[in-house]
Amino acid sequence: MSGLKKYIPHAVLAVGAFIMLLPFYWMFLTSIRSAAEIFDVSLWPIPQEFSAAENYSRAAGQVPMARFMLNGVIVCFGILFVQVVTAVPAAYALAKLRFPGRRLFLVLVIAALCVPIQALALPLFVGLAQAQLLNTYFAMMMPFFLSVFAIFLFNQSFRSYPSEIIEAARMDGFSELEICWRLVLRGSLPSLAAFSVFSLVAHWNDLYWPMIVVTDTNLAPPPLGMLLFADVESGANYGAIMAGAAIITAPMVVCFLIARKHFIAGITMTGVK
Repeated sequence: MSGLKKYIPHAVLAVGAFIMLLPFYWMFLTSIRSAAEIFDVSLWPIPQEFSAAENYSRAAGQVPMARFMLNGVIVCFGILFVQVVTAVPAAYALAKLRFPGRRLFLVLVIAALCVPIQALALPLFVGLAQAQLLNTYFAMMMPFFLSVFAIFLFNQSFRSYPSEIIEAARMDGFSELEICWRLVLRGSLPSLAAFSVFSLVAHWNDLYWPMIVVTDTNLAPPPLGMLLFADVESGANYGAIMAGAAIITAPMVVCFLIARKHFIAGITMTGVK
């Protein structure tokens, strides 16, 4: 009985993993099937007729898929860079400096986590339209430059950094910015990796905001590009549509697999579950 109890958590995790991975498996399976087998409910991985070459070539050639991917890389890494540059000093100040109103600022950061982008979409859109910045990379990136989630995440990590090392660095002549970037952040690289995965995946998959501010096909990120591809296909060629979905999903899977150890360590360090 004790041996059985030992395997129950593993069985539960295996069922959860199967449920989470099944849509991705079905997407890949559909992307290599012929049109005649699309609605076959079988999970057998080898279709009767392979159509992978046709589906993937159509997904890559019928619309500028490479351009969509490049747009996604520019937008995601542009957002991530500015988020880190703005969030790390703010989190360091909240975690390690003592100044009037520090607790109030931390409360405001936590409160801001409850505000969705949809609540700010209209004023942001009007402001960008008045500034004639629609249909630009900046329009897609600007609302996400300041990430309160990043401030909260880094704050939780920086709080555990030894204050004695910071005091010793100050005595050695380090400035606060040098302590922040060269010492504290370097000791919290797992948190940086964890946030990077969160940010890249969230903005790579974002369809809502790009669909509002972008109408130029040459600026479309991957999700909006897939929407345009589905329109071109009129929703009929599911194999090609799933092939396109597999193409834009693959980079995020690779990104997570590369950073998975640091991602798990970062989540553990910050206590964010």
